[in-house]
Amino acid sequence: MTTDWGTVDGAEQSAGIEVRPVAGHIGAEISGVDLADGLGDAQVAAIRAAVLRWKVVFFREQRLDHAGHVAFARRFGEPVVLPRRGSASPPGFPEIETTADRLELGGRFGMEHDEWLRRRRHTLLRGWHCDHGARVDPPAATILRAETVPPYGGDTTWSNLAAAYAGLSAPVREFVGGLRAEHRLGVGYQPRPGDDAYVRHLLDRQVASVHPLVRVHPETGEKVLYVNGYYVEQITDLSRPESSAILDMLLEQATRPEYTVRFRWEPGSVAFWDNRATIHLAPGDNAHLGFPRTMHRVMLAGDVPVGVDGKPSEPVVGTESGRW
Repeated sequence: MTTDWGTVDGAEQSAGIEVRPVAGHIGAEISGVDLADGLGDAQVAAIRAAVLRWKVVFFREQRLDHAGHVAFARRFGEPVVLPRRGSASPPGFPEIETTADRLELGGRFGMEHDEWLRRRRHTLLRGWHCDHGARVDPPAATILRAETVPPYGGDTTWSNLAAAYAGLSAPVREFVGGLRAEHRLGVGYQPRPGDDAYVRHLLDRQVASVHPLVRVHPETGEKVLYVNGYYVEQITDLSRPESSAILDMLLEQATRPEYTVRFRWEPGSVAFWDNRATIHLAPGDNAHLGFPRTMHRVMLAGDVPVGVDGKPSEPVVGTESGRW
């Protein structure tokens, strides 16, 4: 995709909008556009180009409602309709999942939310993930809108996996390009002693796929280090110790501070990220504060990842391309 950009004071301008990068490898704030007013084709092209280049873009002080959120998302792809959502999600908009639903999950399985969160993120890297990474066709993008946010805390952080891959040494890039890894729902969860209802839930609803460790981005052609802390089970054809050592090294590479950007939410903020080329870390510093944090998410349907060898990902269990 080509877009005619002008540059002013480090910001890029096209189609009446301004794109101002906020970190060296990832993240840009977009201004000069009201997402609730509807977008022209040139504005859609400029925003798409900014997402592809900066991996996540941010809009401030937007006045989107649920209908506007879905309409905006449809300009960039087909919204995913989840078969199951929690009670906080709006009933008339099946494309929208409200993240306050997550607060209900621990209670369903006999845990306070804080305990459930700790068991899912019991190591430094476990919380880093792409959305629905265990599927054979993870979402292409996510658009997250803030309704209510705490006065402090609750930031989200993203990392650029294309930059992380490019930052590897040439021999390591060549080595990991030929590997594949199993991504499985729930492998990052640390079970409770004895009977654990959440473990039984995971076993009854297994979702797993084998993805290339390096995928080729379908739009930019970039090579992407396709790892995350929450879903990756093991590099196939390697022993457990070998796999663990290599994955630890790659995850540390993927989350190096220079490849990341951190966003401070405000009511009306919107983040739009490329789920194929990023991982993100949801906040873990606000649950104890007692302030509400209500976010609404729309995901866009994605394709099956393809490795540098041209081979696509393969489903293992509980996942089928295009079927949610």
